[in-house]
Amino acid sequence: MRRVRYNVAASLDGYIADVDGGFDWIPEDQTVDFAAIFARVDTVLLGRRSFELVRQAGAPPWRPGMRVYVFSRTLRPADYPDVTVVGFKSSEVVSELRSESGEGEIWLFGGGQLFSSMLEDGQVDTVEVTIVPVLLGGGVPLAGAGHTRTRLRLLRTHQYPTGMVSLIYDVEQRALQAGDSPKAAP
Repeated sequence: MRRVRYNVAASLDGYIADVDGGFDWIPEDQTVDFAAIFARVDTVLLGRRSFELVRQAGAPPWRPGMRVYVFSRTLRPADYPDVTVVGFKSSEVVSELRSESGEGEIWLFGGGQLFSSMLEDGQVDTVEVTIVPVLLGGGVPLAGAGHTRTRLRLLRTHQYPTGMVSLIYDVEQRALQAGDSPKAAP
């Protein structure tokens, strides 16, 4: 099964964007090897707000030719022919992508609410957060509200010259909520 990686930068206080949706607080670090980090990625998943921020910023951080899925109930697919807009059944779409043959990985680019929804549905395998040494005091949280407790297992860390620290975790299991059956947990 193909893996889904939630890979984001976050402030020390847990935000992936500031209150205006900006990310200019993330330092440029020449030692970050994006080519190596995403060499196996062939599909990108992102929510509408993240998609709009990427479009405003200009060039997307992914390679040309990657498949891009935007999860939105408000965007019209006909207006964005270069991406696949998914309005409903997002978990089913991701499950189908994961079941495809091949070894390419799926990058869950953002945002926090999409991550929480995919995590809750058992569709996230790895959580990769690069902590930026800044406190924003507010903004878009790393994870949206509503997901259940989920156990993670630390795989590795990496410290960058800028003071950023990457934390890479495998998703082990989510805690059962009242009323869940043991089979409902991934």
